[in-house]
This record gives sequence, structure tokens and C-alpha cells, in this order.
Amino acid sequence: ALHSLPLGALRARLLRFAVSRYRALAGLREAPKFYIIQALGALRTALWRSATLLAQAGALERPEDIFLLRRAELERCAAERAIPADLRAAIRQRRQAQAREMRRRRLPRLLLSDGVALYDAPPPAASGDPEDILRGDPVSPGVVEGPVRVVFDPHETQLQPGEILVCPGTDPAWTPLFLSAGGLVMEVGGMMTHGSVVAREYGIPAVVGVRQATRRLRTGQRVRVDGSTGQIAVLEDA
Repeated sequence: ALHSLPLGALRARLLRFAVSRYRALAGLREAPKFYIIQALGALRTALWRSATLLAQAGALERPEDIFLLRRAELERCAAERAIPADLRAAIRQRRQAQAREMRRRRLPRLLLSDGVALYDAPPPAASGDPEDILRGDPVSPGVVEGPVRVVFDPHETQLQPGEILVCPGTDPAWTPLFLSAGGLVMEVGGMMTHGSVVAREYGIPAVVGVRQATRRLRTGQRVRVDGSTGQIAVLEDA
């Protein structure tokens, strides 16, 4: 196509060179994250060893409590060579808060800057939709049909090729499942969230912001996911 433009031969050579460099070097974009994760892993290992010794000495109730302290607090503990009483109290409070958050069954779909949390998706565009039609935000174009696989933990499932991944949301730990997924349906997310971006990179049709998708869809159902319109149709029940 470039050859038909003015200076087309030169443009084509420049583009060919640019594409060859991109193909050879694009993987380097992951290098900073790789080395950061390596450094964090080494730090975590060192902290865990120290925490184990502190727990054995009775300074901590359990080794994992070390991760409930902030960096400045850790530096204070190192300087004083002890866990002060006020930091022990802070650990207990943070552990209670952590336990409360772990019981949270629903993730907010949208968090506003003033602290307001919105849990439900907007009402469907077509109020007369039958029960076997679900709607959300289209984030990766294409249409695919396949069986549903509802997943809550990416480490405890083996997605079969072509299955439709239905989940509350994703993070980098979910990426290996995208190699087999035929489509993606998420309860939360938007155009630039992790699952949406990865789905577009892999060419997988995806719809996000589907209210109670993990409850309304069941493993084994056959559905059609339209990543261009945001519509999900249940074709066969489980």
C-alpha cells in the first residue's frame, strides 16, 4: 500500500525496518516488570526468614504478620531490635480488617474519588430482554460460541480449549487461562482493565460489567458471546 504513495519505496523500506525492530525488541517491554518482581521476591524471602525467627521468639504471633507492617514501621523495628507494643496492636487491627475484607463476596464495579462504591452494572439497554440474554460492556470485538466455565480461582481450574471464561475479574495470575479461552465474561472491569486488554491482545471476544455473571451463568451452559455489542445469549442449559 505504501508503494502507491509519494516516496512509496522509501516509506516501505522504513516501515519494514520499523516492523522488524518491533518484532525483535517488543518483548523487552516486560523486562522492567520481570526484574522488579525478582527483587520483590528476594525481599519477601528475606522478610519471611526474619518473621519466622521473630515468631519463634514470641515477638510475632505468626510469621505472616510481618507483611502487615509498613516500611517505616519495619525500619523502626530493626532500629529498636524489637516489635513495640503499639505496632503489635496495629498488627492485630490490620489483621481484623484483612479478615473482614477477605469475606467480601462482591467487588465494586466502580470506585469514585469521593469513596462511593458502585456494585451494580447499568440496567440493560433493552429492558425487554428475555432471561437468557445478558448484557455488559463490549471490550474486545468478535463473536464466539462455547461452553461456560465459571472460575473463581485461576490456580484451581484447567480451562479446556474454546470454553468461555466467566469470572468476577482478572489480574496477571489469570493470563495463562487466556491461552485456552474462547471468550471472556467478567462482572467488573472496563475498556482498560487487565482482562479487557489481554483479551484484545489474544483476539478473544470479551464482555465486562455483566451483573452477577458468575451467578446467572453456570458451568456447562452453552452461550454466544458478542464482544462487539456486549450481548451474551444462553443457547443451551447445563
